[in-house]
Amino acid sequence: MQFGLYQQQTTSLVMTQELRQAIHLLQYSAVELVNYLNEQSLDNPLLDVKESKKNEDYSFLTSNRRTQQESQPSIIDYAHINRKTLNDHLLAQVQELKLSKKQKKEMNYLIYSLREDGYLARPLSEVCEELQLDLEEGEELLFTLQSFEPAGVGARDLQECLLLQLERLENRNFLAEQIITHYMEPFAKRKWKNISLVLKVTLAEIQEVKDLIQTLDPRPGTQFISEPVQFVKPELRIVPYEGDLLVHIEDDLIPNVGLNHHYEQLLQQEGDSESTQYAKQKVQQVQWLVKTIQQRKQTILKVAEAIARHQKEYFLNKTGVLKPLTLREIADEIEVHESTVSRATSNKYADTPRGVIELKSLFTSSLQNESGDTTSSQSIKNWMKELIATENKQKPLSDAKIATWLQTEKQTNVSRRAIAKYRDELGIPASSKRKRYES
Repeated sequence: MQFGLYQQQTTSLVMTQELRQAIHLLQYSAVELVNYLNEQSLDNPLLDVKESKKNEDYSFLTSNRRTQQESQPSIIDYAHINRKTLNDHLLAQVQELKLSKKQKKEMNYLIYSLREDGYLARPLSEVCEELQLDLEEGEELLFTLQSFEPAGVGARDLQECLLLQLERLENRNFLAEQIITHYMEPFAKRKWKNISLVLKVTLAEIQEVKDLIQTLDPRPGTQFISEPVQFVKPELRIVPYEGDLLVHIEDDLIPNVGLNHHYEQLLQQEGDSESTQYAKQKVQQVQWLVKTIQQRKQTILKVAEAIARHQKEYFLNKTGVLKPLTLREIADEIEVHESTVSRATSNKYADTPRGVIELKSLFTSSLQNESGDTTSSQSIKNWMKELIATENKQKPLSDAKIATWLQTEKQTNVSRRAIAKYRDELGIPASSKRKRYES
């Protein structure tokens, strides 16, 4: 091996800060972009960020909706709304009770020992030890807390949570209470025949208990959200117009970005002073940011227009279904990389004739039927939903029978495993759990 200095020419991809910024801005949602621009304005005094005025383009197509929207709080207002927390709700109920200062202090401590879902986070014995109470006093304290609203709060496990709610019902169902108390595990596993034999009740009666249990809240504390409420604001509008579709970007969502003219005197100074160099650097950042935002807008618009062309029938026809469409098809059509299409459709929502839809959801995989035509997975899911909705509830269709029906009626070959996957995505339980018993 010889040591020495040699010249070697290589090619490598270097991601500049500007390129990285362009990628981030493209994948940001409208809300995330607004937050990013506000952060940048704090770092760059030459960056001027002003809220956009309402864009009146296409007002003849959206005038009715615009009137409704103007009466509503802005997206920024919504983002700062906070709901009352579970602790706030429970502490307010403590004030309504006639308790001593010591009892209130103990009750408050117990409340702060709950999880966000309303369950007791630690063993009651630990709480009693810290409050210097015996277990009997702790049970009485917990019993009081469990009488609060919402029903089920302060439970130590799911079984106790359900029982607390069942006991509050105006028309108590003692069979349900008995099943949850003594047979909860076999009941959850649908071993109903054994329960019916032991309790000498019909399967239809157990089914009524199951229907009742499904109306209860297994996590009563989650109705109180401590995090800011997140709202989706469509960045695009897809509107039918003279038998075609018009795609429009909602410019008023994104602030106007430009140079802050209060600092123009820094730019007019001659020489290479530190302040002059700093100003020029910040000007370049503003110029690049303005260019990148414009590129983001054009890319999203170009992608949305291409998607709208492919899914035209779906938007114009109420009974239309999504056609098979992939990221690669759109990328090839508008001559960009597949990852660019992915970023341009993630967290981007459009107000369409079919409701507010994420652009990403308009892509769907395809299956080939016996005639060689392709069918989208969304179409198969729609067929499955319609079929299951009309099935005999006493003899629900198995995944294998659904696959056979699709092959016979729709000439589409779908494996039983794929049927199970689509069913899970639709939130439809297996046939054994859909079965109903006659009363």
